Amino acid sequence: MSYLPNILFAIILIGGIGYFVKNVKKLFRNINLGQDVDVSDNKPERWKNMARIALGQSKMVRRPVSGFLHVVVYVGFVIINIEVLEIIIDGLFGTHRIGLSILPTSVYGFLIGTFELLAILVLIAVTVFWIRRNVIKLQRFWKSEMTGWPKKDGNFILYFEMVLMTLFLVMNATDLHFQSLNSGNIISQFIAPIFSKLPETTLHVIERSAWWIHIIGILIFLNYLYFSKHLHILLAFPNTYYGKLTPKGQFNNLESVTNEVKLMMDPNADPFAAPAEGEADEVPAKFGASDVQDLSWVSLLNAYTCTECGRCTSECPANLTGKKLSPRKIMMDTRDRLEEVGKNIDANNGEFKDDGKQLLGDYITNEEIWACTSCNACVEACPVSIDPLSIIIEMRRYLVMEQSAAPSELNNMMTNIENNGAPWPYNQMDRLNWKNE
Repeated sequence: MSYLPNILFAIILIGGIGYFVKNVKKLFRNINLGQDVDVSDNKPERWKNMARIALGQSKMVRRPVSGFLHVVVYVGFVIINIEVLEIIIDGLFGTHRIGLSILPTSVYGFLIGTFELLAILVLIAVTVFWIRRNVIKLQRFWKSEMTGWPKKDGNFILYFEMVLMTLFLVMNATDLHFQSLNSGNIISQFIAPIFSKLPETTLHVIERSAWWIHIIGILIFLNYLYFSKHLHILLAFPNTYYGKLTPKGQFNNLESVTNEVKLMMDPNADPFAAPAEGEADEVPAKFGASDVQDLSWVSLLNAYTCTECGRCTSECPANLTGKKLSPRKIMMDTRDRLEEVGKNIDANNGEFKDDGKQLLGDYITNEEIWACTSCNACVEACPVSIDPLSIIIEMRRYLVMEQSAAPSELNNMMTNIENNGAPWPYNQMDRLNWKNE
């Protein structure tokens, strides 16, 4: 007996998993470039959110058609890949359908039959997705940011799933031993007649070819995830766990600003006093964010988790009224810049070398972030708890507090608040004059 196929399988398996692990390490490295933030509170609530939103798809099904189809693909693809365990054991040890040696034929047939039924449902679902994307051309898939790679990526993943499901069914249909059991071949029994006139040796070649291409395809798919929007398959779970629990619209206070206000309100404080002996003269903190390293690591995790589904943009009132803002583009730009920073670090022996670029200005414009109404529609719409608003607010803070680059309307409002205690240009004594008119 030749062990060459087993050795070749082991090499392919180790290589595929090894490359995936390498990219996962790079992923964690890039996310950890963000600022630290404490998200260790309310663990029961976080676990509940992860179970309800990521596992239970509760926000996905708010749009019934796409939600139902996504649940079919999600459940089908995950459950069908349980069969990969059998493929791995067979590939490493040279066995064939090891499950039949361990389980009763009826149980094994029930499992494979379930997989086949789910495979055909996944094929139908991804075909509908393809039609929605390329024939019906739903508007949210054809926004300006969905050109080039993002557009191709959406179709590539559909083709991947179509091919993998087809290979699984063909593998079963051309396996004479499996078909002779007449158990579990719920779908493949209708495909088998297509190959019925072929010689047994040819059927064996087709079955083995489908088996090899299927497992290699799964390993390619696994490594493709890092470069695709479908990284959310893995990251949706931690992203929903670390999702924001505070009420929508509640912003975080900057400790550095709070300390300055306390200093101003303390009549005994001397803002010009030299630091006490033994204390270092601290460098003032940067207000807001101009680049990805200034954002929290949770925001960077959000960027990698973005599914590019466009639900956020389709519900954004600024975008609907023709403004340049697209919450989806905010997340895509953040991820692209983070990837660029990561490649910079890789090219410079683990250190970031200033490339003269930053997220704000080179990727996201001032016009975009000032178009936001802070309504939280994008946050509410996201099926995996992504928060584009947090990134927008941090960049606004940078423009206002570091660059003094707020729009004139906002500057006028802040001046009125400073002088009159209200956003309107009337002093406090004249504020009620309208009632006498």
